[in-house]
Amino acid sequence: MEAAALSRIGLAGLAVMGQNLALNIAEKGFPISVYNRTASKVDETVGRAASEGGLPISGHHSPADFVLSIQRPRSIIILVKAGAPVDETINTLSQFMEPGDAIIDGGNEWYENTERRIRDAAACGLLYLGMGVSGGEDGARHGPSLMPGGSFQAYKNIEKIVTRVAAQVDDGPCVTYVGEGGSGNFVKMVHNGIEYGDMQLISEAYDVLKTIGGLSNSELAEIFADWNLGELESFLIEITADIFNVKDEHCEGDLVDKILDKTGMKGTGKWTVQQAADLSIAAPTIAASLDCRYLSGLKEERVSAARILEEAGIKGDVNVNTGRSIDKKRLIDDVRQALYASKICSYAQGMNLLRAKSAEKAWNLNLGELARIWKGGCIIRARFLDRIKKAYERNRVLANLIVDPEFAREMVQRQAAWRRVVGLAIEAGISTPGMCASLAYFDTYRRARLPANLVQAQRDLFGAHTYERIDRPGSFHTEWKKLARQNKPALDCNNDATAEVSLQKTLLEAIYSHTMRNVNVKDISTNLSSS
Repeated sequence: MEAAALSRIGLAGLAVMGQNLALNIAEKGFPISVYNRTASKVDETVGRAASEGGLPISGHHSPADFVLSIQRPRSIIILVKAGAPVDETINTLSQFMEPGDAIIDGGNEWYENTERRIRDAAACGLLYLGMGVSGGEDGARHGPSLMPGGSFQAYKNIEKIVTRVAAQVDDGPCVTYVGEGGSGNFVKMVHNGIEYGDMQLISEAYDVLKTIGGLSNSELAEIFADWNLGELESFLIEITADIFNVKDEHCEGDLVDKILDKTGMKGTGKWTVQQAADLSIAAPTIAASLDCRYLSGLKEERVSAARILEEAGIKGDVNVNTGRSIDKKRLIDDVRQALYASKICSYAQGMNLLRAKSAEKAWNLNLGELARIWKGGCIIRARFLDRIKKAYERNRVLANLIVDPEFAREMVQRQAAWRRVVGLAIEAGISTPGMCASLAYFDTYRRARLPANLVQAQRDLFGAHTYERIDRPGSFHTEWKKLARQNKPALDCNNDATAEVSLQKTLLEAIYSHTMRNVNVKDISTNLSSS
């Protein structure tokens, strides 16, 4: 084909995300070829391109025609279900590709699969990128946040395209070269883990306001819309306000109240928690959000438990009668502050996980830059991401967002309200696991001395795991039981009850001890009787 007739890039996988991203690319002036195993999806995409302004999209029904319709070095984005379908698509297309061509996987893929494919592609002379894409269907069409990692040359080949296609914010496009290997997919995974925490915290704020505060959906819509004008401004707060305004089309009432309380998931939240555990990174807010999704799936069990426990004495679904009147205005402001402080903890946990993985894999992730590309396009986009970016710009080795001077002041200012909300929820019998986990994380991290010394002593006693001391270097082991017996306080003969119990214990120990032959049991019995 004539070079002028060839497409600038290709995209395989034309579900809604794939179609919308292809249309976005074409709308930015880059001719694109599209392919899907199901031919009707190709025709549908070409039809949409024609109806949306004659966008430069060419559809292909055979993989060979699709690959050969793209300029060299070719760049082909794959947007299919993670796992085996990605491998199948690569095998189908790669037989027509040539050394120097690049494959870009835009799905939510496990990062180790991406690293395996990078090696496999390199053996064939191909380049490979794993590119996280966030923003949902709307983001794909109008500007997502993009997180490409892998071959730097593959990224340079598409840089002009992705910088135009990505969401645009005040300090640039929401895309950056993340790093080598599977870093792009890993960053997207953690992004989704933070998203899990964010959504859980918002749902808890809703529950407290509705159940304890007695606020209607219309009032909640106004509250969330108002919050979206301040420090909580974010995509998730914005859409939450919208949700409360939607009426049910099939019957009276609001649609949100008709939705089954059962949350789905696709696995990235679980991967995030597993990675946090593997790297010994505390991520309790994200873990709590995952647990809540699991518990939400036990709908029949929860209904049964509610009935059984009500019969056992719990008054209704929750004990909202806390014995005091509720100042709604104060409650609303307290919940706002508690939500903000909890969100900081959730983001701090995600950032710490990214930093730990970066150190393990030598990815050299720029946490400030990652916060920047999340400012627009993606699901967790929020006003305070700009402040997170600036926190890491001030200190590239910042140990935790909580100890950034600006965030530290805000956490301290909000902790009283935070504690009031959590305490009120506990008293009312409303579960707020995300807020509780965030507050516990904050309280644990801020304490210079924890009760972990007792836990380590227990480990040393039953497993000889040793311990360190605060006053001298080295590892130590103690014969705790032996010393405990030696250091028991002398018997107080003025306390007859104590004396009897102690003498009985001494007698039993003598009877069952291997040193029984050296003990005069009769003498001990005589002493016990006289006592």
